[in-house]
Amino acid sequence: MKKILAIVQHRKDRSPGQRFRLEHFIPALEQNGYEVIFSNIISKKDDELFYSKGKYFAKLRILIKSFFHRLRDVRITKDCDLIFIYREAFMLGTTYFEKKLAKTKVPIIFDFDDSIWLNDTSDGNKNLAWLKRPEKNAKICGLSTLVLVGNKFLADYAKQYNSNVFILPTILNIDYHNFSKSQIKKSAVCIGWTGTTTTLKHFYTAIPVLKRIKEKYKEKVYFKVIANTKTWDKDIDVKLTQWNKETEIDDLCEFDIGIMPLPNDKWSNGKCGFKGLQCLSLEIPAVMSPVGVNTEIIEHGVNGFLADDDEQWFEILSKLIENPELRKEIGKNGRKTIEEKYSVNVWEDKFLDLIRQTIEKKFKL
Repeated sequence: MKKILAIVQHRKDRSPGQRFRLEHFIPALEQNGYEVIFSNIISKKDDELFYSKGKYFAKLRILIKSFFHRLRDVRITKDCDLIFIYREAFMLGTTYFEKKLAKTKVPIIFDFDDSIWLNDTSDGNKNLAWLKRPEKNAKICGLSTLVLVGNKFLADYAKQYNSNVFILPTILNIDYHNFSKSQIKKSAVCIGWTGTTTTLKHFYTAIPVLKRIKEKYKEKVYFKVIANTKTWDKDIDVKLTQWNKETEIDDLCEFDIGIMPLPNDKWSNGKCGFKGLQCLSLEIPAVMSPVGVNTEIIEHGVNGFLADDDEQWFEILSKLIENPELRKEIGKNGRKTIEEKYSVNVWEDKFLDLIRQTIEKKFKL
């Protein structure tokens, strides 16, 4: 049995990126003769401390513990056939561990699904952003055997430092993302957004339009936000729901319309459309900003909508609110898109082939 050391930040089922770029391939890997050694450095207990504001001594303790955890990973690498690094080995701006891992001569896959060479830091750690040194990602690309990325924008960056680059879009397990909205009864149309405290700033950009929508439709519409936060201080009423793995699908299925507003900047061009893909998989019509990969996912007016400014957002949301049949049609087309282009069933064999090619260091990308 071949062994894969998975170098990740978070425990299983915690991070969307880890879940939908690596974790849901683990069953297929195990069925095909691979053992995945899952090595995360932020525990459930440490999670809230690490992303909260202040608490610097607690964060220092987490850093020290993580450092020794990664030293152990370097030691066990000699017994592995492949190293899979999601985003980075360590949370500071050092490539110390990537260099150590590369010296073992075990092949490395480096995977990322954001513009991680730009400094985008969580609110709780903005004061520590100077420790990140995001330019380290160029070095990690150069140390790796294969670089996996979520879209062409990220691939163009990685190809500056490594000739073996493959675009693996963010994909979903359609058995898990299964439409169950018929179980939910409500009298108003729900416009929903899901994300984390780091990306809430993108939802905030839609608030002016949502206020106009509420003024127009009043009790016929309401807004739902699913995120890992318990506080809400914006002057717009939302149904705030804590993200929970156990209720994730049912929580999403309350949406009648899903939104993914984004600014047109370098960081957003590196996004891989995950929020929109989730909505499409659950037959929820998605309205997305025409930024980056969103324009590849969405065929405007067929499987979703692209809205470039406040007037377009207002017009499209109004049309969807008033037309349940349109919502149903767009939703079914969205699900078909996922089944044909973005499902584990479509990509599983290719992922296994990429693993094999990397171990053998013989590429046909």
